[in-house]
Amino acid sequence: MDMEAVHPSAPSPIQFRDIPEAGIDRALSLAYLAFHQSPEDEKRKHNHDLLLGCTRVGAYDGDELVGFLAAFPFTVSVPGGELPCPGITFVSVAPTHRRRGVLSGMIAELFAKAVAEASPIAALWASEDAIYGRFGFGVATYGNTVEIDSRRPLALRIAPDDRPLRLVDPSDVPDLLGPYYDRTRADRPGRLARTEAWWREEWMVTEDEEDDELSPPRIVTLGTPGSPGSPVGPGTPGSPPPGIAGYAIYRTKARDDAPGLVRLDDLEADTPAAAAALWRYLASIDLTGVVQAWGRPLDDPLLLFAADRDQVRVTGQFPGLWVRLVDVRAALTARSWAAPVDVVIDVRDDHLPANAGRHRLTASPDGCTYERTDRPADLTLDVRDLAAAYLGGTGTDALVRAGLAQEHTPGTTAALDAALRTARLPHTVDEF
Repeated sequence: MDMEAVHPSAPSPIQFRDIPEAGIDRALSLAYLAFHQSPEDEKRKHNHDLLLGCTRVGAYDGDELVGFLAAFPFTVSVPGGELPCPGITFVSVAPTHRRRGVLSGMIAELFAKAVAEASPIAALWASEDAIYGRFGFGVATYGNTVEIDSRRPLALRIAPDDRPLRLVDPSDVPDLLGPYYDRTRADRPGRLARTEAWWREEWMVTEDEEDDELSPPRIVTLGTPGSPGSPVGPGTPGSPPPGIAGYAIYRTKARDDAPGLVRLDDLEADTPAAAAALWRYLASIDLTGVVQAWGRPLDDPLLLFAADRDQVRVTGQFPGLWVRLVDVRAALTARSWAAPVDVVIDVRDDHLPANAGRHRLTASPDGCTYERTDRPADLTLDVRDLAAAYLGGTGTDALVRAGLAQEHTPGTTAALDAALRTARLPHTVDEF
């Protein structure tokens, strides 16, 4: 008797290759299967259109697509500049092919593409935190969920900016807010560049993906449209220059069993006074009694200039952007440094061996070098923890105190953290 007829053959090897445009719908079907979704036609078209501009990696068992991930061609702000950064999304594995190396193979394929395309970092938002650390991703930004009891006027310790507030038509947002966002994006590491399509398809969609009872997006700006020096009128001597000084994007919802809700999605402001004016506006909208703000930066000035912290409460904190240093040397030499540092770090990287080993990091506000060395290490850490520290959000001293890194030379982490420091904590609200 043929023994192969009795015992099934070993699983066929999985192959990894690009998914052609004609395979996008097939890839989406796998993603919807993995995430237990049954979206309407409009959402399917939206996702299809998004994927047209993405890198698409597929895992194939013969002709069957059993794994899929995509990467947006993002640009992200880093201290002192910005870098190309593949934004990984739609990570899906068929339930029949779990624990067969499908995800590992797709991630390796994406890393190889990033190296070939000179993209020294990659990023994602994790649906399951336990998965991505083992691939070298570290949490680089965090967000606070903030709630304001707006049944009474918002108590503030500073005077709000008294420039005019203006509601903006969503169709005008890319042209009006886009230049302002681009100008302010460099103020914080971790923020994604927003294309016109990203503004329209991600921020200005009429129906919220998670709560269809919310209103369409509302947009309020502070200040006079235009930019400093633009011909919008002479102004008053000594007054602020014309131009938007801040904006807020929010949605509202009436509730039968509770005061109406204002859900804030994004708020940017040039000054604390401008931020105060926008927060006061949000807390004073008629027929509402609570403002819920998702994903605020941990150093949001609201938490200091609010006069009553019983009225303004942080109700949660969560990890945001996970970053992977695909090319450690290129990533470190591309960012700016706040103070001089000269240390040897020993990096562990099981997935990209070119990053592993001892390197001498010599950096200052004038520049940075990062070269292999035989000198003893001053600090040993995993590449995922170096990624967490890269944007300035996690100190290496905290990593040592948590037992995640080893300081061999006293004072190393103090010097390194001073050099990594940024004026504002890294932050993003662009989830993908």
